[in-house]
Amino acid sequence: MIDHLALRVRDMTRSRTFYEQALKPFGVKVVESSQGPGFAIEGGGDFWIEEGEPPAAPVHVAFAAADRATVDKFHRAAVEAGGRDNGMPGLRPHYHAGYYAAFVIDPDGNNVEAVFHGDRQLPAA
Repeated sequence: MIDHLALRVRDMTRSRTFYEQALKPFGVKVVESSQGPGFAIEGGGDFWIEEGEPPAAPVHVAFAAADRATVDKFHRAAVEAGGRDNGMPGLRPHYHAGYYAAFVIDPDGNNVEAVFHGDRQLPAA
């Protein structure tokens, strides 16, 4: 449903380094634009960062992982890149059966999640 999303960041260099490392397990390609770098996956939406004052309230963004291993790698890479752990990789049955996710706080205080939904199928529209 979402085609692209952009977050404002205070420090472009720090945030670019964080997202390049944190999203590496997803196989993203960095795309340059006049406003800042974007991170894209073939067949998926784009995620962009732009330098500026972030919103007062933190944002929660979740990236869909192909498997649990990608969630694990994301969490490790994001923490190594300077993110703060906000939830170790694991099952979150209170969301739904098979919901496997990890959460990290980025340099601007946003809650960044990687999630694998297991065998869950979305209901027909």
